Amino acid sequence: MKNKLNQHKIKPLITSMLCLFLFSTMGMAQVKTGKGKVIAIPFEASRWDTSKQHAEFLTYKNAKAMKIVRGKGASNQVILKDFSFTNGTIEFDTQPIDGSKPAFMSVYFRQQSPSETEIVYLRTQPDESQQRNTAIQYAPILHGINMWDLYGHFQGPAPIRNDDWNHFKLVISGLQMKVYLNNMERPVLQIPRLEGESRTGTIAFDGPGYFANLIVKPNETEGLSPEEGMDLTNHDINYIRRWDVSASQFLEDGRELMVKDLPTDTSKWKPIQAERRGLINLSRVYGGMENRGGGVQSKNRYVWLKTNIHSTKDQIAKIQLGFSDEVYVFINRGLLYVDKNEFGRPIMKYPAGRLDIANSSFDIPLKAGDNELIIGVSNYFYGWGIVARMQNTDDITILQQ
Repeated sequence: MKNKLNQHKIKPLITSMLCLFLFSTMGMAQVKTGKGKVIAIPFEASRWDTSKQHAEFLTYKNAKAMKIVRGKGASNQVILKDFSFTNGTIEFDTQPIDGSKPAFMSVYFRQQSPSETEIVYLRTQPDESQQRNTAIQYAPILHGINMWDLYGHFQGPAPIRNDDWNHFKLVISGLQMKVYLNNMERPVLQIPRLEGESRTGTIAFDGPGYFANLIVKPNETEGLSPEEGMDLTNHDINYIRRWDVSASQFLEDGRELMVKDLPTDTSKWKPIQAERRGLINLSRVYGGMENRGGGVQSKNRYVWLKTNIHSTKDQIAKIQLGFSDEVYVFINRGLLYVDKNEFGRPIMKYPAGRLDIANSSFDIPLKAGDNELIIGVSNYFYGWGIVARMQNTDDITILQQ
């Protein structure tokens, strides 16, 4: 009886060990915990697609690791083969190859292709004791464009270690995400709405950096709601949220938009509605055609946006305008304002050439009755769009839907 009982206990143990061995030989180990399944994904050459980005697979600091020597941009990644992630937790360790040099270390998730994915990345600096809000960022990649310059509010400080492993944890649930780095008690990023268009897909990495100890916990979301979080700008009626947009056209190098370029009575329009924070996201509509790679266009493109502002009297109002990259503002067909927000150039606007409602503000003369506001928006560099807000709406009515 005792022998039979022991056999009864031993058989399931042998079966479990055999299953774990089989998963390991297939490149992944699955382990049941009290909360659910944990998938350990080894950094072995057979598990990863390195056709777009070279990687070395080695042992580093007693861990099976992947070394990416040089990052080459959003379309050049090391991609996990035959894997699909929707919701849950992703954890891994990463370290700069050379902490004395600035570097980017990136993780992609829900990746349908390098052109449609979500990304979280570190911007490392040689001196990580300095306080800065640019250490870590989340951005969607839409139609091949990394939207970092339209979503500058999705970045922040992070406790980066240049000479040791940094432990990442991403908790992803529906439309929300929390990101932890080294401190598992306090997230470094809390994203109220993931802005990518893919809801499921694989995982990928880019460097330069070492990567190790990758585990995935499907559907383990730590109680994070899958519904999008609050957008406080919904409480603000001053944003201009409803526009009509023209077709996209090319603009010759060095040329600016003028009165003669204004749309005519035969121009075709379609409605476009602001996204969160009042953003008119032209990249989501027009993508990255004629893309040279890295989010830079081989030709400038432009569209016209128009809307109506109704004023009960003649008055001078003030408008706030965030934009990327160039704007040409006309009120009742008269040229009112021209400005440029070009990253990396002296002309770039606060904050550091990114689209933000703080980019500019100027007076706008309104007549009693309806006023046609038309804005030409030109783009050549990464994200493309505007956000517009009247400073006050005294005696003014603006379209919302």
